Amino acid sequence: MKVLKFLPLVALLALTSCSTVRVATDYDRQASFETYNSFAFYKPGIDQAQISDLDKKRILRAIDAELNAKGFNKSESPDLLVSIFTKERERVNVYNNNFGWGWGWGWNPWMFGPAYGPNVTSSTEGSLYIDLIDAKTNELVWQGIGSARLITSGDIDKKDQRIREIVSEILAEYPPNRDKK
Repeated sequence: MKVLKFLPLVALLALTSCSTVRVATDYDRQASFETYNSFAFYKPGIDQAQISDLDKKRILRAIDAELNAKGFNKSESPDLLVSIFTKERERVNVYNNNFGWGWGWGWNPWMFGPAYGPNVTSSTEGSLYIDLIDAKTNELVWQGIGSARLITSGDIDKKDQRIREIVSEILAEYPPNRDKK
């Protein structure tokens, strides 16, 4: 009976674990974040990102929307330059608790029954770095990194939604709250 009490919690955890974005940020403690009001994209940095031009557009649109929602304006003479960098890796998961039915040792027809063995899955995990550079000093003042599973299938709507989610989670940490401990 106790197990039934925890079942909804386990189901919720399983559903949310697939969509989580792990975020880490770093910033210059000497920067005056309250003085930054405008931004522009740093083209040389963005051109070096090793992703498709379509995904770059998706990321830049998501960053633009998030910064506009925070009160920033896109400008020809910005306070901040925005650059991105990406990394991608294949993640392999091995679960040794795969119980089921199948053929046992070899192909002997008399050995049909429960089968035990590893279950191997793989997924693509990506990291998106968003760098905010002071336009006057040309120094990095804030960096946010988000790591998450990527949508690599042909579903463009899901891919677009996933990119917006990743960018939103990263930029939720900007500006840095200096009161946190």
